[in-house]
Amino acid sequence: MSGGVRGPWVALAALCACFFMVMLDSTIVTVAIPAMLRGLDANLNQVIWVNSVYLLANTVPLLLTGRLGDRFGPKRVLVVGLVLFLAASLWSGLSTSAESLIAARAVQGLGAAAMTPQTLSFITRLFPPERRGAPIAVWGAVAGVATITGPVVGGLLVEHIGWEWIFFLNLPIGVAGLVLGLVLLPDWRPEGQPTFDITGAALASGGLALLVFGLQNGQHYHWGTIVGPIGVLPVIGVGLVLLGAFTVYQRRARDPLLPRGLFANPVFGWANLTHSALGFATTGMFLPLVIYVQSVLGLDPVASSLLCAPMAGAAALAAWLASRVRLAGRTLIMSGLGGLAAGTVVLAALSEPDTDPLVLVPGLVLAGLGIGLVFSPLTASATLGMPPHLVGAASGVFNTSRQVGGVLGSATTGLLLQVGLGFSIPGAARQYAKFLPPRYADEFVDRITAAAQTAGQFGGEGPQVPSDWSPTVAAKVRELATDAFHLGFTNAAKATLVLPVVVLVLGMVCAAGIRLPPTGNAKKSGLSKERVGP
Repeated sequence: MSGGVRGPWVALAALCACFFMVMLDSTIVTVAIPAMLRGLDANLNQVIWVNSVYLLANTVPLLLTGRLGDRFGPKRVLVVGLVLFLAASLWSGLSTSAESLIAARAVQGLGAAAMTPQTLSFITRLFPPERRGAPIAVWGAVAGVATITGPVVGGLLVEHIGWEWIFFLNLPIGVAGLVLGLVLLPDWRPEGQPTFDITGAALASGGLALLVFGLQNGQHYHWGTIVGPIGVLPVIGVGLVLLGAFTVYQRRARDPLLPRGLFANPVFGWANLTHSALGFATTGMFLPLVIYVQSVLGLDPVASSLLCAPMAGAAALAAWLASRVRLAGRTLIMSGLGGLAAGTVVLAALSEPDTDPLVLVPGLVLAGLGIGLVFSPLTASATLGMPPHLVGAASGVFNTSRQVGGVLGSATTGLLLQVGLGFSIPGAARQYAKFLPPRYADEFVDRITAAAQTAGQFGGEGPQVPSDWSPTVAAKVRELATDAFHLGFTNAAKATLVLPVVVLVLGMVCAAGIRLPPTGNAKKSGLSKERVGP
């Protein structure tokens, strides 16, 4: 460890630059989808894969890369991952076809997976427990703010420069982080030559890959056949079987991928469950919200991105406050989850087809405050008292829990939204059909229902109408069809937002189990001392 305080803090800047890029790229692509469709002459499924493959490649190896840092040293794995990430970012920006961009994003995800566990591992090594609270607060703030600002930055770049620059933006940030990291980060090397759990790595990677693939793309394949006799549900089932086999194998492995002492402290287990709930909720609330503000309220990508700016600012403020106040870590975490749940409820209550977008700002700010309060104390709780030789493995598990929670949130929220549209849009169509002459009403409902089941939206001109309908009736039909879609989608989105709220409540239950041991280190690390037991 560096002798003074200045060295570790400058090194922290390099670590945060790496982590910021990883978190930013998990959300920045969303607002660029329409521009990519045009620029790459791609179909929607290909562009969705641009984001899905990054999530897949970033999630699957996290357990493995966390352990690689323990074996070969975190600096070496971090540098390799950063170089890989930067090269893939350049490749992504220069891509001229959807296939090339998908391949580049897969490599970028692998680089991100190599970097992420090492950033947290370095923090726990650079700073002693009595000084660890503030740097973990900074790390947590980076995670929260980068996730929220991704769509904001992406919208501005796509609108004014081009979609390629959402990837080129990584280059100056990453090069600065690479230079600082090479100069300032110590090159810790493990003592001896520990063995490596190849069987465990294969079981974990294969199980996670199949599970994440099935959940992330189940909706695309309508939860049916992928290719030949292979279906989505069997793929998920095999993934779960492999993960079960991995869990059993870890109990007898000589040098397990999940060291036996990792879950000796129950706080670590509760922190991971809470982290999964947070990843689920943040991903689950954004999907219906982003589509609602663009498809129903009519905001363009820049306007919809800027609407989230107060949320990002609130998250940064709350993260700073969490590092300053002397409250129990469990109290901050539960308060943050409660704030995020309350903000989501406010957004659902205020969302109507004719809502002024600015009316949503209080709910967004409340949700941002909640997110900002959670990350830092949750991370500190998970890593407090963790032996140095287990830090890499712990970081890998902790980040994997968030990623898997995010995949579950994306898949289940998308499924519920699709099911909700199947009920709400036909209901809204029947409601608006009353404004048409009776002989047009049934066909109006049938056509809107068919449009909702295929595309989920009608585009700017509404559904097609028979050529023998008069221009006046056709114009009225298109107007009413748009109104019906707006009402139906709004109702479906409001219902879908109930799921993240329920998961956040479960997360609060898990957070109640985060009872820190009655030691001085808890207070010194920025988490107030708590009694064990009621």
